Amino acid sequence: MPTIQDELGRRSLLYSLLMPVMNQFVPGLDKGKGMYFLFVKSEARTPGGLLARPVLTSYYKSPHFVERPHDPYTVYTSPNEAILCPDSYQSMYAQLLCGLAQREEVLRVGAVFASGFIRAIRFLEKHWRALCRDLLTGAADPDTVTDPSVRSAVAGVLRGPDPELAALVETECGRGSWQGIITRLWPNTKYIDVIVTGTMAQYIPTLDYYSGGLPLACTMYASSECYFGLNLEPMCKPSEVSYTLIPTMAYFEFLPVHRSSGCAADNPDPSDLVGLVDVKLGQEYELVLTTYAGLYRYRVGDVLRVAGFKNNAPRFNFVCRKNVALSIDSDKTDEVELHRAVEKAVGHLEPFGATLVEYTSHADTSTIPGHYVLYWELRTGPTPVPPSVFEDCCLAVEESLNSVYRQGRAVDKSIGPLELRVVEEGTFDKLMDYALSRGASINQYKAPRCVKFEPMVELLNSRVRCNFFSPKCPKWVPGHKQWSTTKSA
Repeated sequence: MPTIQDELGRRSLLYSLLMPVMNQFVPGLDKGKGMYFLFVKSEARTPGGLLARPVLTSYYKSPHFVERPHDPYTVYTSPNEAILCPDSYQSMYAQLLCGLAQREEVLRVGAVFASGFIRAIRFLEKHWRALCRDLLTGAADPDTVTDPSVRSAVAGVLRGPDPELAALVETECGRGSWQGIITRLWPNTKYIDVIVTGTMAQYIPTLDYYSGGLPLACTMYASSECYFGLNLEPMCKPSEVSYTLIPTMAYFEFLPVHRSSGCAADNPDPSDLVGLVDVKLGQEYELVLTTYAGLYRYRVGDVLRVAGFKNNAPRFNFVCRKNVALSIDSDKTDEVELHRAVEKAVGHLEPFGATLVEYTSHADTSTIPGHYVLYWELRTGPTPVPPSVFEDCCLAVEESLNSVYRQGRAVDKSIGPLELRVVEEGTFDKLMDYALSRGASINQYKAPRCVKFEPMVELLNSRVRCNFFSPKCPKWVPGHKQWSTTKSA
């Protein structure tokens, strides 16, 4: 997405509004710190030679973040050196170590996405013993944190051995249950600041488990193309989150979504567009942008619903991402991309005479990290298909997915290995029967390419004959198509 220098300044101004809004609901946030898990990702060059990197990496590496003036409302436990470390493992380890060392000062915790915060807690589950040893010695293990600047920054936070803190962390993490671990380790935490709208809503039960039911605050609405607005009631329930757009961030227009089809017109007439002052309560719209950086009437792909008004400014619920079938972290896989990947993978079955009858998918977040699941119903041939061939199918699907997915799998480890579940013959007939029993039209029914409704997932899982996982990470080369950045809704 194109950007210009003053866009970072505009986005920084939006960040500066977050804490004044939050302070109206949670006073005293200037008396402590925020433990936020923030990371940078790889940079690349476009074919034309322009620097390309994810939008948050641009912000974290800019003077707006690195040289930000002291503000008691935006003091973080993580030193800049840990945030800017390109090695995600070292960065995560250092940020957790610093967060534990300042546990009494932490008033709020978070990450950009709910998935990222849960990944940090899962990292703690795996490495708490090593972290306790470092708290005991007062220094980061040199074999774990090898970056000299990060080691130096962490040493400045730890300030020597702390056997009492090490023993406390060991006691809490050594218990059988991790329920409420956040408030047990960071007892003064008032809320979790993460995005839990859209596909991130699937992580709410896990966050509730780890936090003991702390409030979940969705503070802002943004994407790679543009930062949009704020949640003026950030302590509301996740299901009630609404955003007020800031009209100076871009020129906003809205394309009405048709009630019958649930989507906007593919080739709309410009006269169909509605201005920010003309949206109607309860109506759903697809967001359209004209930005300072050069996007003109760009269809973001987000579907919003008018939830109400703040004075005369409309507030919007985020409804969904148009055409997105699967998402675990910052990845977005639509039905077309998934179908192409499946088509390529089933070629491995041809030598055995097996064919694909039907398929669907599911984003399984019961594991940490979450992973994609494919359900395949096959018509078998004369020769049994070896397990290794099904594993090759898994890898072929992953190799065919977009660069953001592959980076999440191969580098960030934010997505687990893709799983293929082969179901019994007739399973998709059963799935159709279930849909028809709930009122679907037999004339209009088609197998869903992604299932989220729990009874449907349970039906599919009850008929699984065998399952297979991708045997290794897909290839990901820094710079290869990285200029096709992804969205953050």
